Amino acid sequence: MSDLVPLSRKPAPVAGDPVPSPAAPPRKVYVHTFGCQMNESDSDRMVELLGRHAYARAASADEADLILLNTCAVREKAEQKLLSALGRYREVKARRGALIAVSGCVAQQEKDRLLARVPYVDFVFGPDNIGRLPEMVERARDERFAETGWMDSEEYVFPRADPEAARGRVTAFVTAMKGCDNVCAFCIVPHTRGREVSRPFPDVVAECAALAGVGVREVTLIGQNVNSYTGGCTFADLLRRVAAVPGIDRIRFTTSHPHDLSDALVEVFRDEPKVMPHFHLPVQSGSDAVLRRMRRDYSVAEYLDRFDRLRAARPGIAITTDFIVGFPGETDADFEASLALLERARFEQSFSFVFSPRPHTVAAVRLGSAPEWQDVPRGTAVARLERLLAAQRRIAGEILAGELGKVVEVLVEGPSDEPGERLGRTPENRVVHLAADEAAAPAGARVAVRITRAGGSSLSGTLA
Repeated sequence: MSDLVPLSRKPAPVAGDPVPSPAAPPRKVYVHTFGCQMNESDSDRMVELLGRHAYARAASADEADLILLNTCAVREKAEQKLLSALGRYREVKARRGALIAVSGCVAQQEKDRLLARVPYVDFVFGPDNIGRLPEMVERARDERFAETGWMDSEEYVFPRADPEAARGRVTAFVTAMKGCDNVCAFCIVPHTRGREVSRPFPDVVAECAALAGVGVREVTLIGQNVNSYTGGCTFADLLRRVAAVPGIDRIRFTTSHPHDLSDALVEVFRDEPKVMPHFHLPVQSGSDAVLRRMRRDYSVAEYLDRFDRLRAARPGIAITTDFIVGFPGETDADFEASLALLERARFEQSFSFVFSPRPHTVAAVRLGSAPEWQDVPRGTAVARLERLLAAQRRIAGEILAGELGKVVEVLVEGPSDEPGERLGRTPENRVVHLAADEAAAPAGARVAVRITRAGGSSLSGTLA
């Protein structure tokens, strides 16, 4: 009510004045994002695109005219999580007449089956159709439909970030490529994101420059297999080109496949200080037998060779990884090999999950078909995962404890959840809570911080 003009201050109408028509308030879109950084980036692009068609971002689903669920199919129970969320939004649709749309990997996987299963979903669309979202919204007022066709690689146009939408932010994602040409036995990404398509390097560099122009200081280049980039130069060359952009202080990227870790990329970590000493290099298992069934085209020894070359090129680099526990046929010895690899590598973090079969994948088709493809009992897999996670927590705690008393560089991103503190990250991507106010540590500043406390997943410190 605070924006209403008091009655006594309203000007008296003059005879003959035209009667103004009230401006239509912008419609509002609420996006519920599941999963990876690529989905986060896609959600931002969708909101920006709709913003050019009279939509504003809603703070909650309760005030939305359009509810978008941008889904991920990689992890276990993805469909159940989606259905649970849809159930919560059904009431909003009934009360407000809001449109409900499902996008992302589950949408691409389920297609029109999702429309049949959930009758109050208005439309479903895959990642290749994001650019058509405004016209699909209008179409959905008259019919229900699924748009999940693939675009030819030559015709695919990458959604471009709106720099103004990033004004005031310190970090931003920039899409470098999409899709994956590897067919790992456990992974649904080739089925939901399609073949690899690389964005031309001038477009990537131009977007980074535009973001730098509105104050972004750190960019993360993203793609399902980003270091297989072929957009007119190698990925190593792309990193060097982005590093030359004035105003960009830090560069990160994710996600990578070990077989695309080239000598040239290792050299970039050695030579280019703007490329941060942090690398996510998924290994998936410490057992060669399991890696072969997973269709990962490296052995543990080959993985460690790449790992050691990275550590030699950039001493102190923080390397993170992924593990899948309980992959079909995994024996106690296979799991112990994964534990041994974790202890040997001392990963900064590992994102570890119990295997769950994804539709259309080799592992789902072959599960139970032969002794080496036998299902691992759920209880066994969960117990193994708990042991792996406990070891990783111990190692991560020891790594963070080793930072106590050191002075580190922190890029300030903004306020912390704790009153009177600021939040930022070190070059190694470690979260730091800083006892300082905004004047002393403004967003975008790189400040020297003395570490005074090490927690299980973050650090705390004071200005040095």
